Amino acid sequence: MSDWRDDIFAVLQDHDIKQVYHVPDAGHSRLIEACQKSNAIRTLALTTEEEGVPLAAGAWLGGQRSVLLMQSSGVGNTINLMGLTKTLRFPFLTLITMRGDYGEFNSWQYPMGQGTPKVLEAMGVLLYSVDSAAEVKATVDAAARSAFHGGQAVAVLLRQKLIGIKTFGKK
Repeated sequence: MSDWRDDIFAVLQDHDIKQVYHVPDAGHSRLIEACQKSNAIRTLALTTEEEGVPLAAGAWLGGQRSVLLMQSSGVGNTINLMGLTKTLRFPFLTLITMRGDYGEFNSWQYPMGQGTPKVLEAMGVLLYSVDSAAEVKATVDAAARSAFHGGQAVAVLLRQKLIGIKTFGKK
């Protein structure tokens, strides 16, 4: 059965993405698995999200397009290196599964989830936000166009209404 992660994978293929960087994340797991199975995409598991920013710069310098997959709780790890996207003027695309959002159960997730849009905007990153599966393909496509044709740093925030509310234990 197809879902919104399959739509993202199709957009990555349409935009000739050759490298995908990620840390383990349940929200991106189906997309990561699809990328790992692809013969056209190289995936690289990171020890921390910030490693993805200079890797994206290197991919671009080497003539390839890339994307960084992460969760909102990892955005704080990338902020210092986000300045590279403006200083070195390379396109950057990241897809962020949001926590600390709609129906969150884990209070630890709220500070970075609420801060993610603000800190990315402060670093000059364009934001696109998605709440429903029907918006995913067009939004990720628009973000990839802004990044790779417009030379921008762009983040797509995949909101909790889209990825689903996580629950652990009894309700």
